[in-house]
Amino acid sequence: MKYSVLMTVYIKDNPEWLKKAIAGMLAQTLPPSEFVIIKDGEVTAEIAEILAEYESKHAELFKILALEENSGAGAASRFGVLNCTFDYIARMDADDYCTSERIERQFEAFSKNTKLGAVGCLVDEFIDRIENITSRVMLPENHEEIVKFAKKRCPVRHPALLIKKEALLNAENYSDLRIGEDYDIAVKLIMRGYELYNIQEAYVYMRTSADFFRRRGGIKYLKKIYKLKKHFRKIGFYSGFDFIRSFIPHMFVCLMPNFLRDFIYRKFLRGR
Repeated sequence: MKYSVLMTVYIKDNPEWLKKAIAGMLAQTLPPSEFVIIKDGEVTAEIAEILAEYESKHAELFKILALEENSGAGAASRFGVLNCTFDYIARMDADDYCTSERIERQFEAFSKNTKLGAVGCLVDEFIDRIENITSRVMLPENHEEIVKFAKKRCPVRHPALLIKKEALLNAENYSDLRIGEDYDIAVKLIMRGYELYNIQEAYVYMRTSADFFRRRGGIKYLKKIYKLKKHFRKIGFYSGFDFIRSFIPHMFVCLMPNFLRDFIYRKFLRGR
């Protein structure tokens, strides 16, 4: 099965983490046919050197492209999709890792259901080292459960997605969002009649930090969440009731003290 890996990088990415993220995708039991990396604006000299080295050593595989200015994950992903050659696109973030069988297992899921537009999986969150797993992101498995879950929270994790390119384009590709691009693309795929599926195994490790949940608070973050959920209301995925039911709890979590938000996330929004 041929597929493109799509990754975006920007100036604040860690070079060593980037190399490990790339290495994880190159080590897949079903290796990629193309590796598209979008530089979202200017990057550091060290990152540029790493990307140039990969492009030099694997000229037939790597396609390194750049946006002149930092435009955000949504816009960079949108540009990246248009430059992917193959029918399936595997997303990966520049600071996360995945197991070698991830893509093979996702293609197995696609082979069992022709209605699928995207396949994800569970995700283990870690701090500093993969061995230091702090929590598991539990996500719904089947499409009906995913749709119900999506009325409140994001039902997928971006670096864990393998997506049909045709489905992405039929869903009008990524929106120019700086937050929630995975939530947005999941919603748009659902609205175009595609089914989603999450394998109930963790094949992806997502990097977090000690203040990860604390950064999910404050007025600035709440305004971004409000804009995203208003977007879902505007495109018809949320009813007025859905919007209120989703936004009000999120508002309280954003505005509560940091220690309490940390407790809520770890106790009720994550698995161990």
